[in-house]
Amino acid sequence: MKLIIAIIKPFKLEEVKTALAEIGVEGMTVTEVKGFGRQKGHTEIYRGSEYTVDFLPKVKIELAVADGVAAKAISAIVTSAKTGKIGDGKVFVVPLEEVIRIRTDERGDSAI
Repeated sequence: MKLIIAIIKPFKLEEVKTALAEIGVEGMTVTEVKGFGRQKGHTEIYRGSEYTVDFLPKVKIELAVADGVAAKAISAIVTSAKTGKIGDGKVFVVPLEEVIRIRTDERGDSAI
């Protein structure tokens, strides 16, 4: 099993969600986050004063998938989240040791 964590631009969330649904991914957790990478934010002018916006709004998606689905899920995220411009985001893939569904006590792939 794998835990896939993707940081993407907020306006790409619906496209990513649709792409993941098409390959059969049934659940995910979505969090609004702020951050920066190479982009390092940008400057804006408000009421005549220039200020720096260091942290840009992003969306963090977390999903647990079986090993056989991981490559398709990663491809779906990367393809649907890509704009080709700086700040598109990152995908992190982490081995997942155990998953337990609290309601039924199912474990492993069946708990996903």
